[in-house]
Amino acid sequence: MDFGKNVRKERKQKNLTLEELAERSKVSKSMLSMIERGEKTPTITIASQIAEALDTTISHLLGEQKKSEIIVTRSNQRLIYKDETSGFERHLLSPSFPAKGVEFILNIIPPYKETGSFPPHKQGVEEYIYVAKGKLQVELGNLPDCYILEEGDSIYFQADLTHRFINLSDEECHYFLIIHS
Repeated sequence: MDFGKNVRKERKQKNLTLEELAERSKVSKSMLSMIERGEKTPTITIASQIAEALDTTISHLLGEQKKSEIIVTRSNQRLIYKDETSGFERHLLSPSFPAKGVEFILNIIPPYKETGSFPPHKQGVEEYIYVAKGKLQVELGNLPDCYILEEGDSIYFQADLTHRFINLSDEECHYFLIIHS
């Protein structure tokens, strides 16, 4: 996986030291160093914290970006991030163009597992979710209510608050996510 190499490349392009990235991302300097050297694969939560701190996306950190206007992404070529701890999978279904500000993603959560908490995105970032299979609990920031979505349900929210997703069923939960920034 090129994630670590791309974190290092992005950090250096932004003239950040490991200490500065550690402070911004709230990920230890030693963990960042191991990730950059490819010795450690971060959880999806830590990968999110790093991407937010670098003002980019996980998808951008997963692979080089293509420049053509028509891009076909074959199923065997898509960027997939798998959290080895939880089994959570993130499949990038669209090209990653941080400047265009849209990502189309398929997330898969194993039975009775969760994503962990994602850090807040920057002000103005929106998320749209559609549940294709299973039952998904959505927790947003410190709001007292959580939202239970079943197959066919969708939700929209401003993503400038922490958010977490939990599979409440005994089968995989598949949900499509659009991140618009």
